[in-house]
Amino acid sequence: FPGLLGHGEGVKQLKTPTRLPTLLGDERAIGVAASGLFSLALSADGAVWSWGCGGPGELGHGDKEDQWQPKKIEALAGKRVVAVSAGGMHNLALTADGGVCSWGDGNDGRLGHGNREGQLLPKKIEMWATGQ
Repeated sequence: FPGLLGHGEGVKQLKTPTRLPTLLGDERAIGVAASGLFSLALSADGAVWSWGCGGPGELGHGDKEDQWQPKKIEALAGKRVVAVSAGGMHNLALTADGGVCSWGDGNDGRLGHGNREGQLLPKKIEMWATGQ
């Protein structure tokens, strides 16, 4: 599947652990999460990066495009994410204010929005909206 390793187009296998390209700039990764089709990285400044198979929008970039290298999820900018979790075709992000955002495939209500609709961009789950 395209981009699973995050090392660019055409890199499908690495025999030894290999550092990702420095697309995170000067930031260091403090957390990671992965499914069989995509990966997430959380940087020290609270930004979230994703790469791999875009499928039903699980990369959180507003489309279903595959990403060959880590790309910042702009929809989470300014939210100060403190943890990420990757499901089979969806993701969760916990923010510093106690909010939870979800995106990807919404089948079986897995995104927590009270329906089966998928989300191409991270969306805050109302149950954990700030102040509730």
